[in-house]
Amino acid sequence: MIRPEARAALSRWAETLAGLAVALLGILWATGSGGVLGWVVTVAGAALAAAGAQRARFGMGGGGPGIVDVTEGRIAYFGPLDGGVVDLDALESLTLDPSGRPAHWVLGRPEEPPLSIPLTAQGADGLFDAFAALPELDTERMLREMRRRPDRPVVIWRRPHLRDTALRLH
Repeated sequence: MIRPEARAALSRWAETLAGLAVALLGILWATGSGGVLGWVVTVAGAALAAAGAQRARFGMGGGGPGIVDVTEGRIAYFGPLDGGVVDLDALESLTLDPSGRPAHWVLGRPEEPPLSIPLTAQGADGLFDAFAALPELDTERMLREMRRRPDRPVVIWRRPHLRDTALRLH
């Protein structure tokens, strides 16, 4: 009975809605007989809603070329023309390249050509959690750049020891 577009939107924002529901329950508890436990539940619900909102903003929908698989710290991309695998521990840089259609994530890896993954590839939504695990990654900046649609590639993240080396060279 629900239109497919509405179902997709609800599914995309489900974690945010669940967090808001938990926060509301916490407020009801806190103002009733729950006291401190109610406020703890409220804060937990708000954190869940914030994380869900970030994840929902990251999703670009599917339908793009290729399939992404994220398993145990390893990102694999199987595309119609190319593909590859990169371990998060070996990742050196993350760049958003809007020049392709669709835009791509470019994952820099040592001694190998970079791996380009379309933002709309099937399973690309799973990259959010993988990217969020990178040390010192600013997820809000990443989401801002995705929304802004820059006209040239933007380095979103670089491994900290490599960034320090680059600063010393300039």
